[in-house]
Amino acid sequence: MNVRLLPLLALSTIACKGETAPAEVQVFSECEGRDFTVTEPKEGLPWTPNAVTLVSEQLAEGVFGVYDSNAATYEPAGLPLGTSGGFVIGDDGVLLVETMINRQLLCQVYELVRAQTDKPVLYAINTSYHGDHSYGNTFLPDEVQVVQHERTAAFVATHFADDVAFMETNFGADQGIDEAELVTPDIEVDDLGWSIDLGGVTVEAQYRGFAQTDGDLFVYVPEADVIWAGNPLIAAEPAIPWLLDGHAHDVSETLAAVQASLPAGAIVVPGHGRPATPSTFSFSVDYLNTMIAEVQTSVDEGATLEETQAAVLMEDYQGYALWDWVHTWVNVPAAHAELSE
Repeated sequence: MNVRLLPLLALSTIACKGETAPAEVQVFSECEGRDFTVTEPKEGLPWTPNAVTLVSEQLAEGVFGVYDSNAATYEPAGLPLGTSGGFVIGDDGVLLVETMINRQLLCQVYELVRAQTDKPVLYAINTSYHGDHSYGNTFLPDEVQVVQHERTAAFVATHFADDVAFMETNFGADQGIDEAELVTPDIEVDDLGWSIDLGGVTVEAQYRGFAQTDGDLFVYVPEADVIWAGNPLIAAEPAIPWLLDGHAHDVSETLAAVQASLPAGAIVVPGHGRPATPSTFSFSVDYLNTMIAEVQTSVDEGATLEETQAAVLMEDYQGYALWDWVHTWVNVPAAHAELSE
């Protein structure tokens, strides 16, 4: 990992008395002593990284969701939010879910962890290759093991510069994104998944099929029935899936399967929203199935992409602030191309 090893508090042993000092406490030196400023949002961006304040919510014993402090008002209104994540505390240490888009937000996560425990962060799982879920890897202590799906790792290794350019274009070139460096994961997860016992609590990284990218991981805590869905489930209604890599049918099937696998009382943390229940998947699945059906009708009638975009309006599903871009210019073209093959 191309990061600086962080200093730890000194550990001293008083040999003459046979006493041992308290265990060393992990410190994120990339965060220590830095004065971060929460700015005003910038117009024209889906959301502004340095304008986000993250909060944590305890979802179960030792299990915490982390999300944008504006979520309670923004999410129902269909306004985009910063990345959601979380952390799990076991007897042995802590696992992070997502490392955020820049140093400032990763350091907010660190402060939220430290408000709950002095135990060391041992692992950090990225649910996808997207920079807003993974660029904070750059600022982790060297001993923290980064976990990614093997196809996510392969994609990042060959497309990192392209993803940075995409993120700077859409989230601002002055948001610290330029500090991100390519970090090779310590643990690559295959389609069979991966799990770790943190000491009294198990965390699973599950591959459930194509859900937005070719290497999406759903992070599940079985004892607590808490699952992080990442970007396959952007947020609650009226947010809709982003088919940036296409595969509309596959995404619909995967989301429906994940929903069906969860008990009704499970807690689902979306990629950009508040903790919710499995019923939150329904709007995204219904949107996808309706969009696929309407695009299929258009293709069967021989309509062009432009004619299909004009016809597939789906007014009952509108309300998301990014509707025109995501639905009209990303999702419909992706479905049209796939269904025209």
